[in-house]
Amino acid sequence: MTQETHPAAGRLRLDNPLVDGRQSETALKVWRGTARLMRQLDFSCLAEVTLASARRADLLAIGPKHELWIVEVKSSIADFRADTKWPDYRQHCDRLFFATHPDVPLEIFPEDTGLIVSDGFGAEILRDAPEHKLAAATRKSVTHRFARHAANRLHDLSDPDGKRFFEGL
Repeated sequence: MTQETHPAAGRLRLDNPLVDGRQSETALKVWRGTARLMRQLDFSCLAEVTLASARRADLLAIGPKHELWIVEVKSSIADFRADTKWPDYRQHCDRLFFATHPDVPLEIFPEDTGLIVSDGFGAEILRDAPEHKLAAATRKSVTHRFARHAANRLHDLSDPDGKRFFEGL
């Protein structure tokens, strides 16, 4: 299948519903290594999850004890400086991390967040994120969003034509 443009969704890759065209190749590599780390830590994760605040988390991970982590992927100094919305993510997670690659200077990232460095094949937590436990109602809401996003993405993979059908409604 070829890439197509959909006016409501921006650039949409119908051959791969997990890639929407907003991320650079570098950001996708950072995401991949970080997602592999999350799996090693027994977390399940999803990319580009829209939260109740209408913000979109680069990576939302849910752990074996129902803990919720958000990881903001930053591929460059400019990418970090252009993003002023990241403090808002704290209201949707128990821990907030930044993930980047080895060429980005680590001192630009705030000390009150976790820090992950990824080479695209794996990743390492260099600084753990402080914990700020979510209220039960918020945890339930974020977990519900996680489940719905996961189910819809699985449906998109198993029925690529279905996405076009539902967008037309």
